[in-house]
Amino acid sequence: MRFTVSQPALSEALATVMKGVASASTLPILSGVLIRATDGVLEFQTSNYTISIRHRIAARVEEEGEMVVPCKMLSNITKTLPDAPVSFEVAERQVSITCEKSSFRLNTLDAGDFPEFPAFALESSVELPANILTEMVGRVWRVTSTDKNRPVLNGVYMTVENNTVRLVATDSYRLAVCDTQVETSSLEGSFELNVPAEAFNDALSITGGQGMIMIGSTDTQVVFVAGNTTYVSRRIEGVYPNYKALLPASCATKVKIDVEAFSAALKRVAVIAQANSAVKFEIDAEAGLMGLSAISNDQDLASETVDVEVEGASGVIAFNYHYIFGCLNAISREKEITLELQSYSQAGIFKSYDKINYLYLVMPVRI
Repeated sequence: MRFTVSQPALSEALATVMKGVASASTLPILSGVLIRATDGVLEFQTSNYTISIRHRIAARVEEEGEMVVPCKMLSNITKTLPDAPVSFEVAERQVSITCEKSSFRLNTLDAGDFPEFPAFALESSVELPANILTEMVGRVWRVTSTDKNRPVLNGVYMTVENNTVRLVATDSYRLAVCDTQVETSSLEGSFELNVPAEAFNDALSITGGQGMIMIGSTDTQVVFVAGNTTYVSRRIEGVYPNYKALLPASCATKVKIDVEAFSAALKRVAVIAQANSAVKFEIDAEAGLMGLSAISNDQDLASETVDVEVEGASGVIAFNYHYIFGCLNAISREKEITLELQSYSQAGIFKSYDKINYLYLVMPVRI
């Protein structure tokens, strides 16, 4: 096996597949990267039995073959090399690596022991601009639960129906939903799947947020394909909770809020609420004001008012300010957000509408 590849392409390829390397495993083969050289193409594969990543780049291949080398070690070596051709030559169970005046020799592992890349026949799929999907996932994935006793809540629930892609996440205390429209030509069948939150985030990160990305599903897998990269993960089994039952058909009070002013005011009030995370929201419909206030365990007090537009009744409700910041961080580029309340003792629902529609439900806290 003998080939030559550019240092930037090699470094980028290794960074792409690195997320598939097992971080802690008793099997040395899972810490490696399988490199397969064929006619003008290098294929890189990593796997930890939960996710598998494959990436292809162009190279000058003089002798075809395959090898497995420690992925992190090869990546660290590659990062230190100059922007120049890097040559590999395998002899017996070792690979020699040369780049200008630098040379290395690494032991290889048996490629026959490396897990086969998962075969898949997609039942349904959808193609979206990677930047749109990346923004959607960024708005919901932090709301997923980390409770391993409820694995169905550890994922981002994705539905594709009537030309609409929707992502949902919840940890039982808050719920995030966002959706966007897709072109009919990019959609093959309506479907739903529960994608592990970390896998969804990682799969999108390796695309760089550029171009188009295809998401497909099988009975047990979710598959992402972007350019020369394929990312396969197990999907989460089980029935996702009926989140739609939490969303009221109407609201009694609607408050339109300037995002920048709201976020700045909440940051100041939250300084006092460090130990006691409850922040009180006092809605004054007549004056068109929303008061924010917090009291510390030592009875320190912070309060501030924000100009708002109110439709409905005045009242008082309190929320965990950490959860509210989670919403504001997700829509930081929006100018306005709407808070809808069915009553002042029930969940608050924050909404924004744009190319990506966003809904964030948060349970109140006692005051």
